[in-house]
Amino acid sequence: MGQGMDKAMGKARTVGAAMILLGGTAVLLAGCATGPDPEIARRAQTAMVGMPKADLLACAGVPDRQATAAGREYYTYVARPAVAYSPGSSIGIGAGSFGGSGGVGLGLGFGVPVGGSTSTGCEATVVIGPRGTVEQVSYPAGATLSACTPIVSNCMAPRG
Repeated sequence: MGQGMDKAMGKARTVGAAMILLGGTAVLLAGCATGPDPEIARRAQTAMVGMPKADLLACAGVPDRQATAAGREYYTYVARPAVAYSPGSSIGIGAGSFGGSGGVGLGLGFGVPVGGSTSTGCEATVVIGPRGTVEQVSYPAGATLSACTPIVSNCMAPRG
């Protein structure tokens, strides 16, 4: 009777350890699943107003397009749409028993991409006024702000 109890306790410990490992792995992988923060693009629309043109060019780079009208310069920056294929790798842990013996297994799996998803990209227009400072930062109506974040993120001081 003592040997059966020891086996049961061993299985319970093994399953418990596997569950802790699986939970920890899930938490670590969830931390990697974030994209650009849309709040950065939203804040840039007010925080960049008043920025000198030289500072804008230093942090955002040379615009993709530029135009001048009515004493103002219009700089358009483009974040190109990206095709993202996610092969979906995963780690799995299993525990179980078959017949009289039990065990724990650890596996690593990789998925094969069949299709891709296309992000929408973004165009940001920055208006430089007659005084040589940013007057406005705008994005197209309906733009996904997380797609606009890469354009302005270098110009935004980190929050802390």
